[in-house]
Amino acid sequence: MAPVNKSSELLRNVYLFNDLSQPELEKIMGLAYDKSYEKEAAVFQEGEIGDAFYIVTEGEVRISTMVPGVGEEALKILRPGEYFGEMALIDDFPRSAAAIAHQGPVKLLAIYKRDFKKMLSEDKELAYKLLSVFIKTLSSRLRETNEKLKSIFAMAKAF
Repeated sequence: MAPVNKSSELLRNVYLFNDLSQPELEKIMGLAYDKSYEKEAAVFQEGEIGDAFYIVTEGEVRISTMVPGVGEEALKILRPGEYFGEMALIDDFPRSAAAIAHQGPVKLLAIYKRDFKKMLSEDKELAYKLLSVFIKTLSSRLRETNEKLKSIFAMAKAF
């Protein structure tokens, strides 16, 4: 597993990195590893301890959870330029959902927690920029979850 040698331009289209300078993008790219998965292969399972976050570069990734008595519930389909697993960079809790190669082959960039934390401790300005975007992402996802819960409760009242 070796760092990616691709251009940092790949990152410029990722929301998380929109406001970064060229040197900052190159610093992030220096941490990235190429990963490939065939269709339906698990990137990670729900409940695993996370050690990386991922950026989709090719294919599609399905984020899903297992609902007791129902089975797999797809939460979102991610396409190139989208990212997932960023909570693993912030906390040490188990993964809240599974990530599965939906339309393959799937190619991802992986950035590992150990490398990310080291970089953040060395570059406070970059840390501030990235953590600000992480907060916005998590806030947006929390709002989406709240809306889904409202819909579920509304449907449950109907029965």
